[in-house]
Amino acid sequence: MFYYFMDRTLRLEKEKIGKLIFQFSLPAMIGMMVMASYNIVDRIFVGRGVGALAISGIAITFPVIIIFMAFGMLVGIGATAILSIRLGEKNIKDAEQTLGNALTLAVLVSIILTAVFYAFLDPLLVAFGGSGEVFQYAKDFSQIMLIGGVFQMISFTMNNLIRGEGNPKMAMTTMIIGAVLNTILNPIFIFALHWGIRGSAWATVISQGVSSAWVLLYFFNKKSHVHFHFANLKLRKNIVLKIFSIGISPFIMQISASVVIVVFNKSLEYYGGDMAIASMAITNAIVMFIVMPIFGLNQGIQPILGYNYGAKLFHRVKRVFELGIMASTVICVIGFIVVMIFSEDIVRIFAQNDPELVRIGSRALRIYLLMLPFVGYQIIGAAYFQAVGKPKYSMIFTVSRQVVILIPAILILPHFFNLDGVWAAGPVADGLSAILSGIFLINEMRVLKKMSSSNMEQGVQINS
Repeated sequence: MFYYFMDRTLRLEKEKIGKLIFQFSLPAMIGMMVMASYNIVDRIFVGRGVGALAISGIAITFPVIIIFMAFGMLVGIGATAILSIRLGEKNIKDAEQTLGNALTLAVLVSIILTAVFYAFLDPLLVAFGGSGEVFQYAKDFSQIMLIGGVFQMISFTMNNLIRGEGNPKMAMTTMIIGAVLNTILNPIFIFALHWGIRGSAWATVISQGVSSAWVLLYFFNKKSHVHFHFANLKLRKNIVLKIFSIGISPFIMQISASVVIVVFNKSLEYYGGDMAIASMAITNAIVMFIVMPIFGLNQGIQPILGYNYGAKLFHRVKRVFELGIMASTVICVIGFIVVMIFSEDIVRIFAQNDPELVRIGSRALRIYLLMLPFVGYQIIGAAYFQAVGKPKYSMIFTVSRQVVILIPAILILPHFFNLDGVWAAGPVADGLSAILSGIFLINEMRVLKKMSSSNMEQGVQINS
């Protein structure tokens, strides 16, 4: 078993970088696009089967979903970075302890979150911007989605660890299973059984439940390098603190995103009403579909970065980062071109018979995504610092964009440009944070280059 493990993990330091990134990232990118389809499928079937106000209701619940994802990233991304580094150090014992602690944390956190949200659901939905018929849609949807909170947390956390231990194809399969099942169940529950927005929620919960069962079974399989052991489920302070220290940056990113969505919804409600909120829901779904492949690229390169950083192969780390930047930028440029040309056609998929929503939504897409070509390298940069155990830099990127720039822009710009000012807050934040991120990343690449040169001078054998 040990030699089998060595054969699969040693390719992280022996395989050509380009081939390695392709092998690890393509399945992850496909998987993340499939994951993004959850939101798109929900909105398409709800928009066509229930109506535009129901899309607004889903938008009101989005902060709840984002908060669950934030805690999933806190545990999942933090644990994955540690797992990859421990495997690079050939320390399987600590890797398996990390795996067990990650599962325990995922279950505990999801149970606590579900209890809190159920206890304060009505005032929270009002605070998030829900009112009237939209509030009822939001409540119907979120009550059921909360049932599946533990499934969402387990699936996200464990799937990251599957990828981190060197099996990206299995991680992709997990997400495809859930997304395909969600796509099948949505029209059955909405159109055949007439369950409305609740049907869409049940489709998602069932799909996430199947995905979580799949990932748990994987770690009991002989094909897994690391396995669950009962003793490792007991939380260890040093592991928990390390997981949190690395996962804190994406956690803050997502928590900030939920706050931003609440501020957005409030501003949209004031300047544009329910149609503007529905437009933002569609815009978010499209943005997620474009950037999810980049998050997949992140997940693919994270174990490569972590392993080689742990093995002190810094010149390979630098090359992985450079290729990640190029790939993410290409994805963003393609997404930008498609949105600018076909914005009306894209929105019409969600609201074929609602010309007002098409008009408002297509304008929202064009304005909100003006700086999309500069977003990719910021995402890769934040992931790099997480993978090599330097989360404070990722936190700086996140806080600067979401809190320091974006929220003030949402509050200020509409006073001058009305609804267009709300949409314009996005590209303003993206542009300014791109400059800040670039400064940090250029300096980090200089540091990596020096460490790589130092290793060469000391006679370290470097394979590419």
